Order: sequence, then structure tokens, then C-alpha cells
Amino acid sequence: MELTKNLLGYDHPNVATSLNNLALIYQSQGRYGEAETLYMQALELRKKLLVSDHNYVANSLNNLALLYESQGRYPEAEPLYLQALDLKKKLLGYDHTDVATSLNNLALLYESQGRYAEAEPLLEQALELRKKLLGYDHPDVATSLNNLAGLYESQGRYPEAETLYLQALDLMKKLLGYDHPKVASSLNNLALLYKYQGRYAEAEPLYLQALDLSVRVLGEDHPQTVTIKKNLAYFQSKIKASNYWQVKLNKILSPVISIPLALLWRLLLLSWRLVKELRALVRRR
Repeated sequence: MELTKNLLGYDHPNVATSLNNLALIYQSQGRYGEAETLYMQALELRKKLLVSDHNYVANSLNNLALLYESQGRYPEAEPLYLQALDLKKKLLGYDHTDVATSLNNLALLYESQGRYAEAEPLLEQALELRKKLLGYDHPDVATSLNNLAGLYESQGRYPEAETLYLQALDLMKKLLGYDHPKVASSLNNLALLYKYQGRYAEAEPLYLQALDLSVRVLGEDHPQTVTIKKNLAYFQSKIKASNYWQVKLNKILSPVISIPLALLWRLLLLSWRLVKELRALVRRR
């Protein structure tokens, strides 16, 4: 970046691009304060050099909004996403993939806040727009299917979510090949859905596949691998606890279950009579 400044001077679009790129690196490292400063400098420089109605300005607005969202600063992120979306529509027209991306980003922000009714139509618009512009067989369509499935899952609409997760997984495998990080992510998402429904026998092999794939493609220490590993560990601990209490319950119930039905009925009848007699005694007192 310093070289770019020295060669071109500070007031140059390429300096803004360098500021933006360095901010992206800081953001990926969790250095949010430093990233924010650079994003804001890049945004102001682009507004000054390119005028406010420029696609690069919209990109800077979107990047700053993403940073705020990742920190949970939703009220600050929303107006930036809205500005970016309006600017994209104005400059590129509605039928553009960048508009679909902006719709998707705003929808995910609303979902993070539990504003599902606002998020759903935006995700649906993004999906339809991507299908129209890119064709069904495109990774961005698979991403939209996955995002809409996640929204349905958040609302407990599991059958609808499962259909879309399966479509997204099949599309990822078809377009990217099995050995791809996004396939591992799709397997993990489907496993989570099955876990929420108590479909443990279906969930576990998907978790194992997702983890094996992520380790092979990304390595042990990659954030995605770490997340899947944590999901699997939590799942297995939950299953272990569930099995423990099931065994305990079986031990408690097994003597009762082994009693012949006729004898069990007599015991219940005798208990009822005893309770009735005790109530009568209490009334007399």
C-alpha cells in the first residue's frame, strides 16, 4: 500500500483499493478496529474521487456493513446495506448478480435479528434472480438454496428446510466435485437439521463425512474444520447423555414391564381402593 501511495499519491482510486484489501485481511484476523478505520478511509476516498453514485462506493458500503454485522452491530450495518442495495439497483439495474448479492446480505442481517418475515422475501428474490441470470446449475444458486433452508430451519420449518438443503448439497457436489469445502459445509448443515429433529442415526454419518472432508481439504486448524469438529463433539455428548438416561429409564421400567398384565391390573385396582379409603378417613377427621 505504501508503494501505491508513493507512486500515485494518496488521492487515487488504487490507494482506496489497497486500503480496502488490507482491511479485508485485518477483518479475517479479527482485527476489527484496524479494519474499520481502513474501510472508512477507502469509502471516503472513493466518494471523493469517484462521486457517491459509483459501484465501488456501493462495494465499500457493503464491506463496512459486513464488518459491523460480524461484530453484532446490526443497527449500524442495516443502513449501509440498504444504501448499497439502492445504489446497485440504480447503477446496474435490478437484473444483476450484484443486486442478488445485496438482497442476500440484507436478508441474512434480518435473519440474525430474528426478523424472519423481512428476510424471507429477500432471500426468495435473490434465489430467483440468480436462477434467472446464472441458470440453475451455478454455485451461487446452491448458496441461495442453502441460505433459504437455514431461514426455514430457524423457524422450525424442517420439511421445507430439508428439501432445500438436499438440493443445495446435490448441486454443490455436481458443480464443485465432492472434495470441496462447500460440500463439507452442506453436509454439516444437513446434519444439524437432522439433529434438531432427533434423527440422530441420519445426522451422525453426515457429521463424520463433513469432518473427514474438511480435514482433508482445509486441514485440522481451519475455522470450518474446528466448527464441524465442535458440532460433532456436542452431538456425540448429547447422544451419550441420551443413551445414559434411556438405560436408566429401562432399568426402572423393566420390573414393571415384566409383571403379567392381569397381576398389574390387580395391583392398580388395589392401589385405587387404598387411596379411596385413605380419602374417606381424612374426611371423617
